[in-house]
Amino acid sequence: MEEDLFWAIVRKSLKYKGNQTRQRRYLIKILRKLTPTQIIGFHLRRDKLLYDSYTSEMWCAAYIMNGGCSDSWFEFFRDWVISRGKRVFYKALKNPDSLVALVENGREDYVFGGFWYVALDAFARKTRKDLYDYIDYDLFKTRGVSYRPIQDTWDANNPQSMQAICPQLFALLWGLEEEE
Repeated sequence: MEEDLFWAIVRKSLKYKGNQTRQRRYLIKILRKLTPTQIIGFHLRRDKLLYDSYTSEMWCAAYIMNGGCSDSWFEFFRDWVISRGKRVFYKALKNPDSLVALVENGREDYVFGGFWYVALDAFARKTRKDLYDYIDYDLFKTRGVSYRPIQDTWDANNPQSMQAICPQLFALLWGLEEEE
């Protein structure tokens, strides 16, 4: 799928960005109107964006924003960033600290696990088949098992290293945890 079409679909879903269940349902509804090949393309484009955002600096932002971050939560964090739209994604890719603009009072986590499944669910509902049966992963090397190793640029045991990468996020979110 062309990247512009991918982002146009995500942009349409942003009217529900405050409710992940509704956003997920809306995305599935839109994707079901596409051809099976286009739905697969949406999934592969998402995989590519996840691959591109698999960086130590992005993981630092995820760690700060979620008060810790496992491998799976890091993937769901990047799904959340992608689900916020093209501008947010590319700005965060250049500077993960820019995600400070999306911090909401009272919000406890910044993940969107359901975004990972939208293409899978849309494909299954449209075709009654498994999307993965139609992807030759020898041709597409941007899925999780193919990620390049990350060179750590921060250490959770050294808060100053996180502060150096995401000073605004650190000041807003990590400092609060340290006080409590």
